[in-house]
Amino acid sequence: MQPKKTPMRKCVGCGEMKPKKELRRIVRSPEGEISVDLTGKKSGRGAYLCADPACLAKAEKGKRLERAFECKIEPEIYQALAASLRETE
Repeated sequence: MQPKKTPMRKCVGCGEMKPKKELRRIVRSPEGEISVDLTGKKSGRGAYLCADPACLAKAEKGKRLERAFECKIEPEIYQALAASLRETE
């Protein structure tokens, strides 16, 4: 019997492929609200980030989350994401 495959996802910050469990899911709900999805089950469009604040900074500088979610993201949302990523460490 083969071992179960580990789902891999790409961090939008550093661009590295990592196991899904090591990354934090950022989700844009159908209403347009952007938040950190701790359960991994919220409905909406998801993007994955490392828990490293440097990855969030790279994603913000390169507008990578805006590209992933196809919408403008305000600086306040990035600050809220940074705070919630620090909390979940």
